[in-house]
Amino acid sequence: MQELTLTRPDDWHLHLRDTDLMASVLPDSARRFARAIVMPNLRPPVTTVDLAAAYRDQIKRAQKTKHAFEPLMTLYLTDNTPVSEIEKAKKSGFVHALKYYPAGATTHSENGVTDLKRAYKVLEAMEKLEIPLLLHGEVTDPTVDVFDREAVFIERHLDPLIRALPGLRMVLEHITTATATATQFVADAGSQIAATITAHHLLLNRNALFVGGIRPHHYCLPVLKREIHRQALLAAATSSNPKYFLGTDSAPHPRHAKESACGCAGIYSAHAAIELYAEAFESAGALDRLEPFASFHGPDFYRLPRNTDSITLEKQSWTVPETLDCGTDTLVPLRAGQAIAWRMKAEAS
Repeated sequence: MQELTLTRPDDWHLHLRDTDLMASVLPDSARRFARAIVMPNLRPPVTTVDLAAAYRDQIKRAQKTKHAFEPLMTLYLTDNTPVSEIEKAKKSGFVHALKYYPAGATTHSENGVTDLKRAYKVLEAMEKLEIPLLLHGEVTDPTVDVFDREAVFIERHLDPLIRALPGLRMVLEHITTATATATQFVADAGSQIAATITAHHLLLNRNALFVGGIRPHHYCLPVLKREIHRQALLAAATSSNPKYFLGTDSAPHPRHAKESACGCAGIYSAHAAIELYAEAFESAGALDRLEPFASFHGPDFYRLPRNTDSITLEKQSWTVPETLDCGTDTLVPLRAGQAIAWRMKAEAS
């Protein structure tokens, strides 16, 4: 196959940051995707509908693409989120979910939830109003190995949460583990449970963190796992199961913030997101299943219309720049200095 035309996809997990950094990275996502669920972990975090409205306006002012890009806003769940804010979110029409970060789990998560039980009143309201909960599914217990934190989260927190609130719609984001853990758990759960899968977790295993030395630009949370887990994720993504859909978790950080004594977690993939997914699906002989995963399953779960325009990819190798500009700094993108087999063509209608 030399060309692949897809209904324009959406990104159901995206970090845009704000100010100059956001303006620099936004075009990469807006060129490829019609919509994106935008993460609220700014400083300060987006905890209210009013803050989400202001952030949405900032994103829209920064848009420079010739077609519309719709940011789908989220609120940052805290121990103190009031039920009234959930009701306001439902009425807003532009807040589509709340994001759960365990306090201290990842970048800018220090204001996250310290105990899910503290948020049960809010979660009950979300269940009633049918607002999805997006989960960074890891525990922060220092006694739990970093490679086991997703599995332990499912056992300790997600399974009890589903039993307590069986109608609460949830997305387990950036899943990373195989049978008996994330992929199998989502497959076996009810229709109210879905999951996003990143391109980098489909393409890389944990060896990528250490090839030729420590590779800080491959450090993300949840961390890359063993090859058996990568293979399980690829099988899930290409299975045609509507519970799995595209979420890049593209997370820009300036180069100096990654290459430091305490480097930030996050991989920037928005510059070639759909192209990287095409590589992953092609490796599994499943290019015909990319469109449902990228363009249909997400909007169906969020109860939004599917997009009506399209994009076209062509089988043409190109080399990713070593760095990209991001405001006054530079960032190192995924596959920097290396080739990608697919290229996005001029936009089709």
